[in-house]
Amino acid sequence: MIKTEPISQGFIEAICSQLKENKRVRRTLPSGGRLNIDRQLPFLCIYRRLDESSTPLTEKLIMGEASYLIATGNRKQQKQLSILVKAIARIMKEVFGSFMIVEIWLSQENKSFEEFSPYKPVFKILKANNSTASSSIGSLEKNLKEIYIRKEQASASIVTATKITPPDLPSLISLVDARKIGVHIIGIGLRPVYRNSLTNEDFPLIHRDFQRRFARALKYCFFDFTHNHTSQRPLHYLALGRRSMVKAVWEADRQLADICSSFDFLLQVTPIDSQKAWLSFQRNKYQKTPVFEYRPLPIDPAQAKRKLYQVPIERMEDPTLVQLFRGQQLELDRKFTMLIDRGTPRFKYGSLQLYGGIEDSLLKLSKQILQKYSPRSRDESASISIDATAFAARANKEMDYFRKSIPEFRNNVQIREDISGLMVSQGNLLIGSRIKFPTERMEALIQHEVGTHVLTHINGKAQPLRQLYVGLAGYDELQEGLAVLSEYLVGGLTGTRLRLLAARVVAAHLLIDGASFVEVYQELNKNYGFERRTSFTITKRTFRSGGLTKDAIYLRGLVKLLEYIKNGGTLAPLFVGKISASHISVIKELQWRKVLKEPPLIPRYMNYPETQDKLNELKNGLDILNLINRRKK
Repeated sequence: MIKTEPISQGFIEAICSQLKENKRVRRTLPSGGRLNIDRQLPFLCIYRRLDESSTPLTEKLIMGEASYLIATGNRKQQKQLSILVKAIARIMKEVFGSFMIVEIWLSQENKSFEEFSPYKPVFKILKANNSTASSSIGSLEKNLKEIYIRKEQASASIVTATKITPPDLPSLISLVDARKIGVHIIGIGLRPVYRNSLTNEDFPLIHRDFQRRFARALKYCFFDFTHNHTSQRPLHYLALGRRSMVKAVWEADRQLADICSSFDFLLQVTPIDSQKAWLSFQRNKYQKTPVFEYRPLPIDPAQAKRKLYQVPIERMEDPTLVQLFRGQQLELDRKFTMLIDRGTPRFKYGSLQLYGGIEDSLLKLSKQILQKYSPRSRDESASISIDATAFAARANKEMDYFRKSIPEFRNNVQIREDISGLMVSQGNLLIGSRIKFPTERMEALIQHEVGTHVLTHINGKAQPLRQLYVGLAGYDELQEGLAVLSEYLVGGLTGTRLRLLAARVVAAHLLIDGASFVEVYQELNKNYGFERRTSFTITKRTFRSGGLTKDAIYLRGLVKLLEYIKNGGTLAPLFVGKISASHISVIKELQWRKVLKEPPLIPRYMNYPETQDKLNELKNGLDILNLINRRKK
């Protein structure tokens, strides 16, 4: 049970001592209050409950900030609260030269809201007369107006007041005292669009969206204030964000990582008898769908779901991390459902939820690639090839390159009978014992599997959040796009390889349209000129477990990655761990906040002189259809 201390003089002095030493302050206050100050910062957000029945969603609006105070509105405790706030303000003013207090409350002007839609956010910003923080207040107003909830744009107005405090509560610092101390006070009365005004029923999903947008507006205000009124010059508004995390974050991270590590989804949905199935398909003259065998499940998906929703995500205070972890939770839920549905028609619909369908533009590009490059291309010589042993030896050399930077690196290379190709599982490279690859493709495959998939696993392990190495929700598309790009950058992307990726898209499209295994095989073999074994392999991968559309993400991921580079995006943030394109801005935010570190490894090919030349060509708009021609020049 958390011990609650009264706001005594000794309590205040202890807090002041911690702040002077730039230590984190996290204290429980009477009546469920809380003080959290991450480090020395030139601002403090305050929320006082007008009554103990107040919704906890409102106080959560500021709990993601690096410096906040949540307290009771009980009048008996306001005097000591005032002393505490003044003490904090004086210390921070000495450090920064100025200090800002932003207090929020729920507006009680119900009549004035009647003209608005129930979901339109309305803000009233209170400021002192002749306030010198006008640019910061203007920034707050501008960014509050950019909030949209259910397509309703927020309304925000600035009002000059002689008293900045919630209705029916005394000021914690009067405007006269604030001027003497050197403190700027802003009040924000807001309309709680995340609550039904008639029934007082809360809408947690609307609140989650509202909180993220409201927090952004606050940070821009603090950034402007810090630049214009203090001695500090942060490089980015996100640098003023929270760095320290509550225990619930680390507990949720550990539990989710343990659940992710308890099974390998791709292994569980991939057949273990590919060679036997191929021989059966041959015997039946390519006219009968083979029966595939799968590994026994190492988990009970229903029990795993129960554990999944016991993870305490709701106790995390940081809205950015809540967003990441919720996405992970939902994706794991879908994967468990797919494991339950393995081998049934329902599996395909789970795959569509997880990996999406086939866009018209992607299908059109795939057919253009299949038409442009001959099915009998000689760009991959079959006369000289490497086997599993030779490939494993080269992969181990690449692993040794990583070990020079990270001696504790323990992942390995395994040659397996139950694998038909190449696969990275939890940072280990698994090699099918029967593989054979053209020699000129070896470096491309090494950088695809080791230089991308293994490397991002290692980099993810170097981060404090385990989700970065087990893989954030939807990470596969960016991972495979990055892996295929690496093939191009080391000069190993061929027309044959592009045709294979395009054929996977066509196969997935046919699957979704209801084609049978034999029909897809015949389309690839007869209409697109793929050899029988290659056609079988593509079809097998597409129909595994009941229908898996994952293989379409290779070409889709490459298309999106080239667009990202063309728009000025850099590759460095993409190596931090296993992330999706939608997480790039979040990763950058966490890096600005110093929650995440710079990745310890970059792929070896990023140091090659020709890599930058190729990236410059991509920035200038070189597209997929011209990649191979340009490579051969």
